[in-house]
Amino acid sequence: MNFRPRVKEEPEINLIPFIDVLLVVLIFLMLTTTYSKFTEMQLKLPVADADAQRDYPREVVVAVSSDGRYMVNKQPVTGRGPEALSETIAGAAKAGKDTTIIISADATATHQSVITVMEAARRVGLAHITFATQSSGQAAAR
Repeated sequence: MNFRPRVKEEPEINLIPFIDVLLVVLIFLMLTTTYSKFTEMQLKLPVADADAQRDYPREVVVAVSSDGRYMVNKQPVTGRGPEALSETIAGAAKAGKDTTIIISADATATHQSVITVMEAARRVGLAHITFATQSSGQAAAR
């Protein structure tokens, strides 16, 4: 009879098949995931809920229409470039560098039209810019 103590073998866990399965699952998920396109999103901007509308005593309101026309303090601007717009803003900014530009852009106006207003304000030297929005209650009524 053999009564000598046996040497117990440690169980071995083989991780290579586990890693192979995880890689196959990862590749499957990467191939089957669909990414939504940004062109398919329907956005309606701008709408915001503000508690109280701020009053700026030294303000210039620049309205941007959906087709890219500008109005500065309810006076139409003849050109569509930043040069003509900056001349008009400079004439309307009576408070100098403390004047606040309020951009009131149509929800369907292009970003370039809004950036043109910001560029014209920068050329004149005006750094205080804010955006006008309508409350969500007013937007639902239209």
